[in-house]
Amino acid sequence: MQKLTRDDLLSLEQYAEERPAFRDSVMMHKRNRRLGLGTNAALYFEDRLTMQYQVQEMLRIERIFEADGINEELETYNALIPDGSNWKATFMVEFPEEQERREMLTRLVGIENRIYIQVVDFARVFAIADEDLERADEGKTSAVHFLRFELPTEQSAALRSGAALIAGIDHDNYRVEVSVADNVRLSLLNDLASI
Repeated sequence: MQKLTRDDLLSLEQYAEERPAFRDSVMMHKRNRRLGLGTNAALYFEDRLTMQYQVQEMLRIERIFEADGINEELETYNALIPDGSNWKATFMVEFPEEQERREMLTRLVGIENRIYIQVVDFARVFAIADEDLERADEGKTSAVHFLRFELPTEQSAALRSGAALIAGIDHDNYRVEVSVADNVRLSLLNDLASI
């Protein structure tokens, strides 16, 4: 998937004008990119459009208009755009009550390394977590992790041929496995290069 460049971005003024319509289209797109993993965790699969929106929002919020600042944002968020052989996702632990969330983050140490996807009839593919920086320690994990799922070619081919997809977490304190809905599965196929 092609990375973003400065040519793909709108100026702050242009973005202010186009933001409502652009935001609506991105929110619609994201509906096919979220995968709930039980009641308290979710994967948000990223792609070029979600990252374009993220960069535009960061530039707007931080009022960044100089080349160095724009390039820094592009470098940060381009890392989350799939490369054709993988999926990249933001993983979120979602406990609404702060106290419960704090307690669970101590019980879920290492959860980021126990998240997987599985093309039916193939082995699980566990996430590679937090390649940018460490987000956990031996005492607690973070509520947000950045993941990469590297798919072998034969699994990508099976998905293109209609194989079902499941995802899950295999952690001592949080176990779940879900079937990936067709709308999400089809959206994720767009992230994989043609074989």
